[in-house]
Amino acid sequence: QVQLVESGGGLVQAGGSLRLSCAASVRTFSGYTVGWFRQAAGKEREFVAAIRWESGNEYYYTNYADTVNGRFTISRDNAKNTVWLQMNSLKPEDTAVYYCAATLRVGVRPDYDYWGQGTQVTVSS
Repeated sequence: QVQLVESGGGLVQAGGSLRLSCAASVRTFSGYTVGWFRQAAGKEREFVAAIRWESGNEYYYTNYADTVNGRFTISRDNAKNTVWLQMNSLKPEDTAVYYCAATLRVGVRPDYDYWGQGTQVTVSS
């Protein structure tokens, strides 16, 4: 069982930045794909970014939703069992509850098995 705890959300003005953290309680974290998702009020949850290990290439790959590409950066430190989402140039439409999720499934967009409780991000105009 993997427990995920997000932190770092808050209120920020448009154009500002926030860094979200996702701390995982798991013995071996390195093989997990970790994704960030968000859900705005009245909308469906959507993919934001993910970081996955490609064992054949010995490299972590990242991918982003088009709406955040170039503004958000996902990174990880396996020694700290933590994944971050650096969010720059925030827009009011980025306002949502942000969730991190983890899985050992393979693929570019795998189904995620473990989810955090979410952290609220509010961007004022």
